[in-house]
Amino acid sequence: MKYAQKTTVSVEKSRSEIEYTLKRYGADQFISGWDQEKAYIGFRVRNRMIKITVKLPLKSDFAHTPEMKFKRAPEAMFKAWEQACRQRWRSWLLLIKAKLEAVENGDATIEDEFMAYIMLPDGKTAGQYLKPQIDIAYETGKMPTTLLPWSEE
Repeated sequence: MKYAQKTTVSVEKSRSEIEYTLKRYGADQFISGWDQEKAYIGFRVRNRMIKITVKLPLKSDFAHTPEMKFKRAPEAMFKAWEQACRQRWRSWLLLIKAKLEAVENGDATIEDEFMAYIMLPDGKTAGQYLKPQIDIAYETGKMPTTLLPWSEE
């Protein structure tokens, strides 16, 4: 069962709670936005810019019931999609709170907890740079020699 699968808390309320939580733990900047497929949470805490991209469910994924037995009416499809979006935002709130609490307790650093989401000077995240290198390192058994993305050339 997914965390907050049946939550009634709106996306807006969860986003607001994320913002409040970040302030409480020392963030001094916050921004959020969305498009059809993703939501974005950006903040600065302890002099690190963090950019989290939240993959949102597609409305088309809810055209049928989970068992794929019945096609949903447009209103039912929208309701199911909205529920999935609420669940996703609640889970991100929980994750962000847990990470910040670990930092606050001295069990971890901002870099430990948010490494993949730290924004680099070119606007990409550390995770966007490192994931391809990690994949190649595991495939080849060789350690990367640079922090630059490995090219396919």
